[in-house]
Amino acid sequence: MRRGPSSGPTWVFHCLIQHPQSHRNISTTINPLQTACLDPWGHMMSLPFYQKLHQHYDRSYRNRDLSTTMSQYQQEKKSSAIYTHGSTAYSSRSSAAHRQESAAVSQASAASYQHQASRASEFALSSAVSHKAASAYDYGYSHGLTDSSLMLDYSSKLSPQTKRAKKSLLSGEEKENLPSDYMVPIFSGRQVHVSGITDTEEQRIKEAAAYIAQRNLLASEEGVTASKQSSVSKQSVSTLHQEEAFEKKSRKVAIREKAEQLSLKKTLEETEAFHKKLNEDNLLHAPEFIIKPRSHTVWEKENVKLHCSVAGWPAPRLTWYKNQVPINVQAHPEKYVIESRYGVHTLEINACDFEDTAQYRASAMNAKGEVSAYASVVVKRYKGELDDTRFHSGASTYPLSFAVTPYGYASRFEIHFDDKFEVSFGREGETMSLGCRVVITPEIKHFQPEIQWYRNGAPVSPSKWVQTHWSGDRATLTFSHLNKEDEGLYTIRARMGEYYEQYSAYVFVRDADAEIEGAPASPLDVVCLDANKDYIIITWKQPAVDGGSPILGYFIDKCEVGTDTWSQCNDIPVKFARFPVTGLIEGRSYIFRVRAVNKVGIGLPSRVSEPVAALDPAEKARLKNCELFDAQSYAPRPQILCTRLAAPQHPGLDRSLSLRKNQQVKATFSPDSIANVRPCGLAIVEEGVVPGPPTDLSVIEATQSYVVLSWKPPRQRGHEGILYFIEKCEAGTENWQRVNTELPVKSPRFALFDLAEGKSYRFRVRCSNSAGVGEPSEATEVTVVGDKLDIPKPPSNIIPSRNTDTSVVVTWEEPKDAKELVGYYIESSIVGSGKWEPCNNNPVKGTRFTCHGLKTGQSYIFRVRAVNAAGLSEYSQDSEAIEVKAAIAPPSPPCDITCLESFRDSMVLGWKQPDKTGGAEITGYYVNYREVIDGVPGRWREANIKAVSDEAYKISNLKENMVYQFQVAAMNIAGLGAPSAVSASFKCEEWTIAVPGPPHSLKYSEVRKTSLVLQWKPPIHSGRTPVTGYFVDIKEASAREDRWRGLNEAALKHTYLKVQGLKEGESYVFRVRAVNQAGVGKPSDLAGPVVAETRPGTKEVVVSVDDDGIISLNFECDQMAPSSEFIWSKDYVPTEDSPRLEVESKGNKTKMTFKDLGTEDLGIYSCDVTDTDGIASSYLIDEEELKRLLALSQEHKFPIKSELAVEILEKGQVRFWMQAEKLSPNAKVNFIFNEKEIFEGPKYKMHIDRNTGIIEMFMEKLQDEDEGTYTFQVQDGRATGHSTLVLIGDVYKKLQKEAEFQRQEWIRKQGPHFAEYLSWEVTGECNVLLKCKVANIKKETSIIWYKDDREISVDEKHDFKDGICTLLITEFSKKDAGIYEVVLKDDRGKDKSRLKLVDEAFKELMTEVCRTIALSATDLKIQSTAEGIRLYSFVTYYVDDLKVNWSHNGTPIKHSDRIKSGVTGEQIWLQINEPTPNDKGKYVMELFDGKTGHQKMVDLSGQAYDEAFAEFQRLKQAAIAEKNRARVVGGLPDVVTIQEGKALNLTCIVWGDPTPEVSWLKNEKLLASDEHCNLRFEAGKTAYFTISGVRTSDSGKYGLVVKNKYGSEISDFTVSVFIPEEEARSVAEEPQKGNKKAK
Repeated sequence: MRRGPSSGPTWVFHCLIQHPQSHRNISTTINPLQTACLDPWGHMMSLPFYQKLHQHYDRSYRNRDLSTTMSQYQQEKKSSAIYTHGSTAYSSRSSAAHRQESAAVSQASAASYQHQASRASEFALSSAVSHKAASAYDYGYSHGLTDSSLMLDYSSKLSPQTKRAKKSLLSGEEKENLPSDYMVPIFSGRQVHVSGITDTEEQRIKEAAAYIAQRNLLASEEGVTASKQSSVSKQSVSTLHQEEAFEKKSRKVAIREKAEQLSLKKTLEETEAFHKKLNEDNLLHAPEFIIKPRSHTVWEKENVKLHCSVAGWPAPRLTWYKNQVPINVQAHPEKYVIESRYGVHTLEINACDFEDTAQYRASAMNAKGEVSAYASVVVKRYKGELDDTRFHSGASTYPLSFAVTPYGYASRFEIHFDDKFEVSFGREGETMSLGCRVVITPEIKHFQPEIQWYRNGAPVSPSKWVQTHWSGDRATLTFSHLNKEDEGLYTIRARMGEYYEQYSAYVFVRDADAEIEGAPASPLDVVCLDANKDYIIITWKQPAVDGGSPILGYFIDKCEVGTDTWSQCNDIPVKFARFPVTGLIEGRSYIFRVRAVNKVGIGLPSRVSEPVAALDPAEKARLKNCELFDAQSYAPRPQILCTRLAAPQHPGLDRSLSLRKNQQVKATFSPDSIANVRPCGLAIVEEGVVPGPPTDLSVIEATQSYVVLSWKPPRQRGHEGILYFIEKCEAGTENWQRVNTELPVKSPRFALFDLAEGKSYRFRVRCSNSAGVGEPSEATEVTVVGDKLDIPKPPSNIIPSRNTDTSVVVTWEEPKDAKELVGYYIESSIVGSGKWEPCNNNPVKGTRFTCHGLKTGQSYIFRVRAVNAAGLSEYSQDSEAIEVKAAIAPPSPPCDITCLESFRDSMVLGWKQPDKTGGAEITGYYVNYREVIDGVPGRWREANIKAVSDEAYKISNLKENMVYQFQVAAMNIAGLGAPSAVSASFKCEEWTIAVPGPPHSLKYSEVRKTSLVLQWKPPIHSGRTPVTGYFVDIKEASAREDRWRGLNEAALKHTYLKVQGLKEGESYVFRVRAVNQAGVGKPSDLAGPVVAETRPGTKEVVVSVDDDGIISLNFECDQMAPSSEFIWSKDYVPTEDSPRLEVESKGNKTKMTFKDLGTEDLGIYSCDVTDTDGIASSYLIDEEELKRLLALSQEHKFPIKSELAVEILEKGQVRFWMQAEKLSPNAKVNFIFNEKEIFEGPKYKMHIDRNTGIIEMFMEKLQDEDEGTYTFQVQDGRATGHSTLVLIGDVYKKLQKEAEFQRQEWIRKQGPHFAEYLSWEVTGECNVLLKCKVANIKKETSIIWYKDDREISVDEKHDFKDGICTLLITEFSKKDAGIYEVVLKDDRGKDKSRLKLVDEAFKELMTEVCRTIALSATDLKIQSTAEGIRLYSFVTYYVDDLKVNWSHNGTPIKHSDRIKSGVTGEQIWLQINEPTPNDKGKYVMELFDGKTGHQKMVDLSGQAYDEAFAEFQRLKQAAIAEKNRARVVGGLPDVVTIQEGKALNLTCIVWGDPTPEVSWLKNEKLLASDEHCNLRFEAGKTAYFTISGVRTSDSGKYGLVVKNKYGSEISDFTVSVFIPEEEARSVAEEPQKGNKKAK
């Protein structure tokens, strides 16, 4: 028996823990006070009591489908006639078999019980339950029952959990003394007997034995404990006789026990009512596969097993399917075996054949939902005779690389995606579907692929927001309600066995329309972190759109699950994207949402979070994992049998549980509830222990709004629950204050609010339980209240690059010192628009993003912002502008590598250029080569370091007679393309032939139905003499080699040939041979085959002569790729940079114009379209065509010197004019406006100068109806000409505005006017000077200044001598912002000039003012004060817009009680109170003017610090002396006038530390206290001066002298005593009467 530190005697029970998994008994002691935490079924209330009370333990909550399925499952269990209990299964056998075994089993059981009884009596800790169970078993054995038949039926009604197998827990010694199939019975407190469940006689006997055993165990209301005697052994008989004794109780004891039972019942009812309030929604969870079944590939006649493991609450039921059809084991018992043991589900397929090739599905279902996992089984068929022994030897020797097709041949699966989803754009609240068709070859019947969806690389699980569907050939992902959280890169992956393919595209989600215009967008990704009993931390991501004004903060709303009432959690918007929500009810489940707010209003709420319960993570883990532990391991919890050994020593302490002596009670605990298990098997449960201090206390988060503490529970805490108290104190003090006095904390974390920002605190935690409050933990380090996480700096180096014709790739560099980055937001803007649009609404990770949805051909700029929990950074600098068009890609590989010439140690290679150039010109080629020795190739080597521009290259330094292979790769500005296929093997040897080598780089173009153009390049090896020409051969592609025929009899001098006379639809091949004086050389590689046909849509080059006589060639192509370009050639040589030609291409059209067509331009002009399948066309200009075109040009052309133009004259008049050649008298000019001829009149004035050829038209003013097209048509004989000017849209508006401006300017300049309008400048004295320049001024001209339409009074009159007018504004600040206007006027008119100093203009001016002020700052100086050391600098004057930052040794200084900064007048200072050596170093004052920073630095170290510190000490002592110096605080007057005989009382207050000495003076002589003049000094601070009856002699000058060690002071006052007038007269008369008498 143990005694707690703060309680009286306590009952201690010995417990026998029986654990079926380990077959061991564990002895333990348990405090009966802890049994109050047991539920009515014997389970620990923290977990099982809570769960068992929920309705999911009753069948009424299930839907019809689940109930039907579970009923079927129950019947299957009954029909199997197998009852499992642990690893021992009871199978109904014949009674005869039991009778044969009964004798041996009974003897073994008796011996076992005797052994156990002797051990129990030796330790006085025998378990009554064990003996009663033994009696029941003896009874059963005596009737011929086996141990298995005595297993108790624990199921009272159907539960969604499958029945677990339960093992016996016996020690090794006990197992040796028991029969091999013996099982210790464990009785459940929640057992309910149902009669009639079984029909066999053995089962009825089993139920009877169980009933007797339970009745003897639980019969407690009559106060009698009975046990039946076993007839097996004498020792057990004597033991049972002793237990049959009755223990009689007095009435007082009976009443007390009855009261205790009622108290315990009330406690259980209260606890039950509390747990009923807990929300079960967060405990119930849908099935989830812990281990999914794997796909298998096996040979025929082999066996295969599929395994999986499932978790869920309630425990799910698992069903196996083959090609979506449930597998019926009863129909095919020889084929399938389904097992579920220890949480592992197994499907075994025996003797697989080809029909077993299918997709198998494991479906797990419970009340919360259904989830499936798929696995594929492919059965391979071997072509040939098979040895059956191979399939039963445990291993297969056939190759594993085979894959099965429907025909049994080895191949692999090919997976393709058709009708794919593209980049998609949606809006919040809309629906969207992504889908594509999956094509798999070869197709296997009943074998479906596994379809998986991913978002940003993470699997997408079906939910209420997103659903997946597979129809057999098409996969679909549907969003029922789009949210910004759904934005990202979506990938579909189709898997077939070991093969899979995937496809990805991005989904963008735009913000929904705001309810309030200008309100911010909704936040996103609301997540609940660190949930416990006391608070839940909510995090979110800031939106990309703030509505046009900065976001001021966020409001967090909560809603209890099951209700629709939202309540706001914070009154003041929080800026930090993380907030702890308190005030939650323990056990309840909540959902949360967040709203952003700016100055316009509150935006839309975010998507709600997932439900989360206000429970400790450890408790939630127990609530989920305890049943999961049982479901997976089929292990029942260990049960503790408690026996009272002695009566309590003190009445009234036994209030939690009433037990009679040697009575036992059974309780079930989770495995972690038993602490301190010793090797000997004894477990000690501590009770009445004051908890120790918590450990590892730390501040895990600190913001300006709250601080979060975290710690670990103490090791010494007893077995009962503990509570926590948090204490705080300001740094530098030991004044600890308890934070949570009224509400103790239950979790090892806590969030503290209402802390002063900028102050420093320390924290500590205490534990408490029923035994008392423990010692505090170690205090934390000093924590300054404020945001530790700073807003990130903007990213840098924004670089856009081309991607497609609607997208651009943007890259950037991560900001320096960035912490906890959430991601980045990217924005785009069309150049010149000034409007920015978000490119993403979900922050992206990484430093690269593809911006989609851009307009082709437009130029964009981009900027980026970084995001973390503290907020959004400033915008980065704008990127360079980029035009949206398809990106340039590396070229495709070259082809047809051939050897053009060979020498002893070198070879010349030739190849064809790539089919696709990647959208850019090929800039060169790289050649690799390798040696081939005996057919074995070596490693690759580089032949050239610098790229070669031709399609031929000479490789030197080769080995003679060595065989080589080659590779070639092409390059453009996008990079190096893939290398070509390996060439044929060429031998390096000297060619001695005299004829030329083969031409190379053959290509064909301009393919039509009867003709084409063939081009080539000259051979590299020309032979002994130069090449003199070429022969071209042709044959049909299908013809034999002897069918080659020549196309030209005479050798061609050029390297191209237009082949005529082809047969439409026939396929041809071509070759070319070079010739010199020695003969004809080897033929080239073949060109083709090519089919002679004119493709649909083929267009030809067209020649045109326009009205101006301009001759041009025009071509149009409708089959261009995004990267295609037009290439013009003359005689098949590109015409780049030709001075005689001008090429203009736009879209799919191109035009080549002849500047001056002549004989030099004769030839064939062709236009090729790159990145197409040979689209080209040509046009021949010979001498006859040249003459025809020139004649047409002359007929149309009229010589015009200057085209039609427009200009604005001084008075705003508009002049249209053009100049032609000299006009004849018969020349005629027509003026056309919008296709209608106009004539001279009031609006139009025309003039023609025939000598100069100048044609003019004047208009006084441009009206809106004058917008359009103006044309001057000239006709002089047969020659005609015209010139047109288009004035439409912005061009016309600009011209109209300019004309009106010039007209107004002319009017304005007729009177006084401004030559230069109002502007500003900042003077060296930091003042703002407004100035303007005036003209046409006279003496009577006046000037008036206004601000915001109010006249400004000017002290002095303006002088216009220099033509400059100024207005000086001193100490310019925010109050001076406004609209300034200056007006000039006299009798001729007036003019005015306005200057807006608001918004951005004011900011620009203030930036310049701040810059000038910053430049006026003096060097930092050091000044010692009584409080410390002050660093200061003077400026001309100070404004709030000038930001001042201080730093010490490069670290920003955070303001605190000791270090402060401020501005006093023109002085900017930093005060360091009570300096220490740590304050030494370099101090920098940075003045930030809004754009740049200006620094002043001072070194406070060495001698400077020593001198300043010494002066500080001196001033500090002087201040202390001045503070404590003796002085007269007050109370004494300067003059006292009093009547003689009156009493004078004066009181004054004296101060000094130490208490000063006090003395009085009269007429500068020491005055002593007597009966007439009483002088007193009391309480060390009050001095009294009293004269009881004043006499004239008391008049005089008095002084109070106070003095202590720090100084003295004298306070003087004057006393004047007067005599009343009557008394004075009588006094004066008395001497006169005396004189008379004397006479």
